[in-house]
Amino acid sequence: MDTDIQIYVTDREGKRHALLAPIDMQMNLMEVCKAYELPVEGTCGGMALCASCQCYITSSHILPERSEDENAMLAEAFHLRDTSRLGCQILMTKELEGLEVTLAPEA
Repeated sequence: MDTDIQIYVTDREGKRHALLAPIDMQMNLMEVCKAYELPVEGTCGGMALCASCQCYITSSHILPERSEDENAMLAEAFHLRDTSRLGCQILMTKELEGLEVTLAPEA
């Protein structure tokens, strides 16, 4: 059984990165980006309290619904789009193989 999936992250300069994301470690997208030293702050430590890990989902993957906390934080975020999500709220699972995201601009 594979324990990694391939995801694609476009950074704020437009460079696309292919990342291997473990699905057996309960990691979220923010943590994976930080592990690859991409510019994702995650100031609140993944508690959906700061929106510094906001990204745009650019693939057609179906993600779990946003929680009330995520919706509340995104309502206050800059550069909001319909496809905005908080990376800290996207758990890496096998269903996200091939996920494509773009990091939102800094606030």
